[in-house]
Amino acid sequence: MTSPVEAETMMAIAVEGGKGPASALKPVQVPIPRPGDGQILIQVKAAGVNRPDLLQRMGGYPPPPGAPDTMGLEVAGVVARAAGRWKVGDRVCALLGGGGYAEYAVVDARHALPIPDGMSFEEAAGLPETVFTVFANVFEHGALKAGETLMIHGATSGIGVTAIQMGKAAGAKVIATGRGADKAAAALALGADVAVDVTTQDFAEVAKAEGGVDVVLDMVGGDYVPKNLDALKTGGRIVFIAALGGGQLNIPVFAIMMKRAVITGSTLRPRSADEKARLAGEVERIVWPWIAAGRIKVQVDKVFPLAQAADTHAHLEAGAHVGKVIMVTGD
Repeated sequence: MTSPVEAETMMAIAVEGGKGPASALKPVQVPIPRPGDGQILIQVKAAGVNRPDLLQRMGGYPPPPGAPDTMGLEVAGVVARAAGRWKVGDRVCALLGGGGYAEYAVVDARHALPIPDGMSFEEAAGLPETVFTVFANVFEHGALKAGETLMIHGATSGIGVTAIQMGKAAGAKVIATGRGADKAAAALALGADVAVDVTTQDFAEVAKAEGGVDVVLDMVGGDYVPKNLDALKTGGRIVFIAALGGGQLNIPVFAIMMKRAVITGSTLRPRSADEKARLAGEVERIVWPWIAAGRIKVQVDKVFPLAQAADTHAHLEAGAHVGKVIMVTGD
């Protein structure tokens, strides 16, 4: 990889035809982006791959106004053009509106965070999207507190792995669900107090036997919703971040009323630059010390070269991964 001073173009990943299957992802040469006021240019060393990327590739999750068409919501690398508190050469990871599947990316300087000491670029690239998402949804919208019980569906996904560790770091009891005994075992190894194989167990019954749950982090939706409510304690909160099992909810209203339940959800990408900056500050203040103390580790499932983005998406879609799938640019 050449420096942005020496070259005008870079490799990035484009979707052939505008949308399509994983095989439509192709490496192309595009101009190196130029940072605007308050933005830094990052020489990308590694990029995280997330389920919203799959939706964007299929035409279902367009980038917000002003964001690059190129996919990629999180990167780790080295500052190549400085702004804000950053200097050239600083090691950073950053939350992006898009553009991470490339050798260089621009981002609001306020949305970058220092890579924790001793952490590789591959590990750091798996932090921003998952940590920001979990913090916003579990701790802000879900208002999880120490001593409460958090139930996490899809617990071996990138989000789930992070949520288990953040829940434990915050002093909560964690019940994790996944499809298959191997995923339940992986969740226990990551620190979950209780793991449920939903192919053989009823997660609502297990949760009730454990005393019920205060917060549910749900990326499934569909027929999980009545069971979530059944498992919920009075005053509990259900937070949606996806709906892999179906986006239309059939909600028993009286169950909500009887339990004084709160049902909410959010997306991260469309939030304003100022809101993302506020969130970055809170994450650095609260979560970064947990990482420094070794209470949160990035579980990297597999690393692919950037040019093999098609294989990366195929691997994520297969669903056998535990933790984060990462792409690296090389030098």
